[in-house]
Amino acid sequence: MPEASSLDESFGRQRVGADERKSRIRRVFEAVAPRYDLMNDLMSFGIHRLWKRTLARRCRDAEGTAVDLAGGTGDVARLLVSDRRRVVVCDPSRAMMSEGRRRGGGAIAWLGGEAEALPFADRSVDLLTVSFGLRNATKLEAALVEARRVLKPGGRFVCLEFSRPEWWFAPFYDVYSYLVIPRLGAAVARNAEAYQYLVDSIRRFPDQRGFAELMTKAGFANVHWENVSFGIACLHFGEAPR
Repeated sequence: MPEASSLDESFGRQRVGADERKSRIRRVFEAVAPRYDLMNDLMSFGIHRLWKRTLARRCRDAEGTAVDLAGGTGDVARLLVSDRRRVVVCDPSRAMMSEGRRRGGGAIAWLGGEAEALPFADRSVDLLTVSFGLRNATKLEAALVEARRVLKPGGRFVCLEFSRPEWWFAPFYDVYSYLVIPRLGAAVARNAEAYQYLVDSIRRFPDQRGFAELMTKAGFANVHWENVSFGIACLHFGEAPR
């Protein structure tokens, strides 16, 4: 059995690694905040807006409190605004939320918070959405457990995330993501390193089936997914058990 000191050292290294990753992610989004949505338009040829509208349509019957986790500049939150919903953007990046507030456009509340420790009470949220944000969580499983914790019984979780494209499209997508996206980041956002990180984070994220299994393990019911654009991105759905 390992000695206590070695366990403490191991835990310390893990903690330092997680803290370093959080700091790096925060620096990335502080650097790209002013041009983040423009870069998304360029990288996806504007298709990311169609994916987000699809997410909003799948949630159109949800009422009550809606939280858009890692909501950034609020582009998804603005689509969710409704007379039947109170919409809250929850994001760890003040720079991204400041950019969102500057743009206005909707009755949205803004709240700082991380996916692994959501600043909401148990069973207090009716709808929790997240778009292209969970891959930045330092502990993905913990983030899913937190999402499950804050949802009311019957509350819905919808995650839009990059995934694994169909086999025939994957080679073209790989070339584009590895060669073109960092160069776009250098030319437009003046930060190639940040966009290289984003490309790498996409590759680390579980595929459709793997993420569905993590959702089930976290306690979600009625877990299923819907591919968009040949699986480049995927909508994942789950509910808090009633």
